[in-house]
Amino acid sequence: MGKHQKHAKLKLRDNDNFAPNEIALVGTKCDVISNLVTKVSKNLTNYKLAYFDASHSKGVELNSVQNFTFHHKGSAEISVNSEVNKFNQRVQFSQFDYVFINGNHYQGAKQILILDNDKEASVLKRLEELNNIQFVIKLTEDTKFFDFLVEKNPQIKNLQCYNINEIDKISKHVENLIKEKTASIQGLVLAGGKSVRMGTDKGALQFYGKNQRDVAIELLEKNNLKTYLSVRSAQEIEIENKITDKFVGLGPFGAICSAFQENPDVAWLVIATDLPFVNDEVIQLLLKHRNPSKAATTIKGKDKQFPEPLITIWEPKSYTLLLNYLAQGYSCPRKVLINSDVEIVEVDDNFIRNINTPEEFKAAHKEIND
Repeated sequence: MGKHQKHAKLKLRDNDNFAPNEIALVGTKCDVISNLVTKVSKNLTNYKLAYFDASHSKGVELNSVQNFTFHHKGSAEISVNSEVNKFNQRVQFSQFDYVFINGNHYQGAKQILILDNDKEASVLKRLEELNNIQFVIKLTEDTKFFDFLVEKNPQIKNLQCYNINEIDKISKHVENLIKEKTASIQGLVLAGGKSVRMGTDKGALQFYGKNQRDVAIELLEKNNLKTYLSVRSAQEIEIENKITDKFVGLGPFGAICSAFQENPDVAWLVIATDLPFVNDEVIQLLLKHRNPSKAATTIKGKDKQFPEPLITIWEPKSYTLLLNYLAQGYSCPRKVLINSDVEIVEVDDNFIRNINTPEEFKAAHKEIND
């Protein structure tokens, strides 16, 4: 008998310590660090950024009531009882592209070393935490690398080095670190529906002389996306790249969550099989306008009120949102899009007609083949 395993083996999300992507600033006074973060952030307004610090208050009283004060312009001040816990922080920071950390208080998976002549002892104390320095910033031109730094990492002097006032260059370097971790995209063709109204499997309908699910797979593969077919366990479809629903009975919502369970580190370009008019042009438009800072990039018909969740690039950060909606009892992917920060690409309604009944199939087949 094999070893009894208590938990299912799931693929872990590629997180840093506290966030999907983080960097700690280490080596100088806290106010110098927070000022630098403020200046750099002003240059990176296209991204969702957070700053993670420790309070410097001496005494603290726990709140008898925790306060959430919302401003109608869209900001909030929050005062709650909370301790640092990396799992909770990863949920909290899941929607951010980058989290700056005050490295004097918390250890980041990546670091920016700020060389400050007055802080040699402080850097020595954190030497073991400096295990992935991305670049160095000098407070003044005459700042030297401390001997123990060079001893531990002889290559340190080869790292890119900036002066603290070179805000534009520092911002550019940070932006490149954000872009480096932009998720790659894989394709997901939804073929697991029961096709009740059609009376026959919609993925096997032939508008172009072959099964529509194969047409959809080819459409995505032509755009260099490794593509998977999403199926129910009862479906006997022989194909190498398939993802069987693990979130059973939730339709497309469950299919998207199942894909993220399979790989939480990629963005999934999802397309349904009942959209025979979606062509290369639509897919390329979606890819061109992809905004990885948003939860998703989605297609909307010009005359439609709502976006189409089944022609959408779902970013890794959307997985947390989808599961949060599921926890409230919702399994409608459109509801998630409507209530989240998403990029919307408008196309002519004709491209996104879905075909649900035998009559619609006949009419669409005639239109495509005439």
